[in-house]
Amino acid sequence: MTVARRAMPPAALRLDIDLDALAANWRWFRDRSGAATTGAAVKADGYGLGADHVIAALYAAGCRDVFVTTFAEAATLARPARDMTIRALHGLRPADEIVPDVVPVLNSPEQVARWRERGGGAPCDVMIDTGMNRLGIDWRGFAVDMLAGLNVDIVHSHLACADDPDSPMNAEQLQRFESALAAVRAARPDVRGSLCGSGAICLGPEYHFDLTRPGLGIYGGVPNPAAAGTLARVVRPHAEVLTVRIVPAGDSVGYGATWRAATDTRVATINLGYADGYLRGFSNAGSVVLAGRTRPVLGRVSMDLVTVDVGDLDVTEGDWVEIDYDLPSAAAASGLSQYELLTGLGHRYQRHYR
Repeated sequence: MTVARRAMPPAALRLDIDLDALAANWRWFRDRSGAATTGAAVKADGYGLGADHVIAALYAAGCRDVFVTTFAEAATLARPARDMTIRALHGLRPADEIVPDVVPVLNSPEQVARWRERGGGAPCDVMIDTGMNRLGIDWRGFAVDMLAGLNVDIVHSHLACADDPDSPMNAEQLQRFESALAAVRAARPDVRGSLCGSGAICLGPEYHFDLTRPGLGIYGGVPNPAAAGTLARVVRPHAEVLTVRIVPAGDSVGYGATWRAATDTRVATINLGYADGYLRGFSNAGSVVLAGRTRPVLGRVSMDLVTVDVGDLDVTEGDWVEIDYDLPSAAAASGLSQYELLTGLGHRYQRHYR
């Protein structure tokens, strides 16, 4: 039986995504990467903003290396040209189907053996774990002969504390990576090194090596204090006003009655909630922008609804409000990381690109 589907009315949520700002942020990291080639992390659907649009903008800006998580994720991408290289950070899992011209970043002896058997001599990268204890071959047990028979392009590692310039772990991981890379290059001089995400690029040229791979920073997040005040906003969520009412003094708003009106208060209920990635950390802490003025979120964020004090502003049903979503300040207000704020934006938004 065929089910007839009616045309959907316009969504009551939208993301305004500034691809020019994204490209400008990428160029900021490129300029600070010195002689290193600058790639970009576009995993998790371009950090939630739409990977194909993000990749097209990055390609136009000069980016030729992008990073996703898996072969399956890579298979969904629209590669803008053959000279863009896609690298899969999670390597080759047992169930993976190899995607032609996608370079895996091998993370364990098991993955190395699997690629040796199945890769057909195609290029691969290797991750060395220098202290994060997440992905990668442990630096303490790494030996160059593990790479026998592989066509290795880049040796990678990843810093645990790049957002903290004062962390001694940055220098510790740098030294371990330098040692592992030097051992590889003694046998294979052409192998490149890559240690830097967004935050590590800001730590200085000794961290840059041959390829950097900024992520959060190109989407407008601040990955290191050195980038504060320099990066452009890329995403601006908007939501539609559903109702406006007067909440009498003494009445409460929302689940749990966590906010109570001290005086009669004009409150707008807007079409946004934790199902859209606007999580409960914004309860009594978030804000929106109306007519250039910042207005506070009142009460608890629910699945689909948020209530806002609109004061004396001219607001009515059907109006749109901008969610105050500057990533560093929104993270501070909500207790969420800037990464969570970006990648958690849900499927119900219309995405408008400019």
